[in-house]
Amino acid sequence: MRITYKGDYALKTILDLALNYNNGVVTIHDLAKRLDIPVKFLEQVLLNLKKGGFVESRRGKIGGYLLAKHPAKIKVGDVVRFVEGYVEPIACIENGYKGCRDLYRCAFRPVWQRVDEATKSVIDSVNFEELVEKARANRRNFVYSI
Repeated sequence: MRITYKGDYALKTILDLALNYNNGVVTIHDLAKRLDIPVKFLEQVLLNLKKGGFVESRRGKIGGYLLAKHPAKIKVGDVVRFVEGYVEPIACIENGYKGCRDLYRCAFRPVWQRVDEATKSVIDSVNFEELVEKARANRRNFVYSI
């Protein structure tokens, strides 16, 4: 599985909104600056995340974006699958794949199926509340020295 920039930015956007979950809405300009993402691209990412039910937007002078549900209820795997589509490591393990004549005799297919199951197990076991805790712990443990 390879995550595209769009997927990476979507995950980082949700993490930033999760870090600010109790602070209300976050403007797109603040998000873009913190995440170092061009505003135009971030608009597309946020629109997609809104369609997926991960974020909500508020209009007006004090408008912006916020998570549609608590960070603990959003799994990394849900976001990855929504943004990226399939997450299989190789096409032959997709349901209905017909592009290989050795599909059921292939010695590698069981290996790729195990890789797929392990990957999905990991991304489906991590929620954004856990990532918020790790991000905050990493900030506390960061040592400045000259």
